[in-house]
Amino acid sequence: MFAPTTPAELAQALHEAAVHKHTVALEGNSSKRLMAGPREPSDVEINTSALRRVLQYEPHDLTISVEAGLPWREFKSILAENRQMVPLDPPFSTAATVGGVIAANSSGPRRRLYGTARDLVIGMTFATLEGKLVQTGGMVVKNVAGLDMAKLMIGSFGTLAAIATVNFKLLPAPEHEHSFLLPYPSAADAVAVRNRVLASPLQPSALDLLNPAAAESFGGSGWVLAVRTGGNPAAMRRNEEELAHIAGRLAVETECPETFWTEVENFTLQFLHRRPDGAVVRVSCTLKDLAAVMESFPGPAVARAASGVCYGYFEQADATAEWFARAKAMAWKAVIEFAPEARKRSLELWPSPGGDFDIMQRVKALFDPSNLLNRGRLYRRI
Repeated sequence: MFAPTTPAELAQALHEAAVHKHTVALEGNSSKRLMAGPREPSDVEINTSALRRVLQYEPHDLTISVEAGLPWREFKSILAENRQMVPLDPPFSTAATVGGVIAANSSGPRRRLYGTARDLVIGMTFATLEGKLVQTGGMVVKNVAGLDMAKLMIGSFGTLAAIATVNFKLLPAPEHEHSFLLPYPSAADAVAVRNRVLASPLQPSALDLLNPAAAESFGGSGWVLAVRTGGNPAAMRRNEEELAHIAGRLAVETECPETFWTEVENFTLQFLHRRPDGAVVRVSCTLKDLAAVMESFPGPAVARAASGVCYGYFEQADATAEWFARAKAMAWKAVIEFAPEARKRSLELWPSPGGDFDIMQRVKALFDPSNLLNRGRLYRRI
């Protein structure tokens, strides 16, 4: 295993592998090894965890540039000193690296207000198999030059190039936060309140829906709509009044415990720890279809209720096959996001890639014509 200490060393290592037609396994801290496709055998292993410097931090400009191997928990701590944040809320955040979070396009509950990595990354340097370091974007929040190249790397699981550095736009942490758990007897009731929240002046940072099996893990019952808001004291009072008006007395009677959102972010991690043979399915759907998707899961399920992203949890990975048969009939876009490594080669991880898959294959051929990088990691399709 080779662990470069500079971006130049990373580029050189990739070039040497390409010259000799050696297959390459790229990884950071391996925190998401169960995610996406299998880790195929390789001739060379390159680990980016030694690339962990903060290259440039401008708190007043709300920008930062860091190397890909910087642990995400350290990254958060650095920003917290100035009450700033990159609110991606990725799972496995205690072990993940910055590069791993971006390569997997990981996000969490606050994507409702702040978006995903594609909304927060303003620049990047990545190393190619040609041995080049390609710089895209910059350190200016409104600079859009070259951003499309960086966006190709986000969610690519290291199948195109190796992320060396990432530039982020930063956001001030809210002065205060307040959250509520709103229980309902059915998904339809919870979604109806969700609709009223989205149509109101209220702008929550997170709006998650938990089905009864997931709510039980948090000591709740029924369908639970979780709402998270932030701002100054005046904004908080307005938010509480607005939510009380929308949802009734429940809004002021069922406040979240302080650990709730951390536990939601780590729900996948905890589930896979308890169910090593389990799998997690991710579905992207319209807001109109969200209730039907959530009701289709036989076990726990959690949704980003304002974004249409649902996560279904299966105690046995093989049980996903029956569910996918129904999902295909409903034309739902779904992948098996997490599965046991031993089962990934027999499961259909990404049954319906979609109409843009041909473009993805052509991009792969452009960056990696010999198919050397992280073979199969993009859900065994690329």
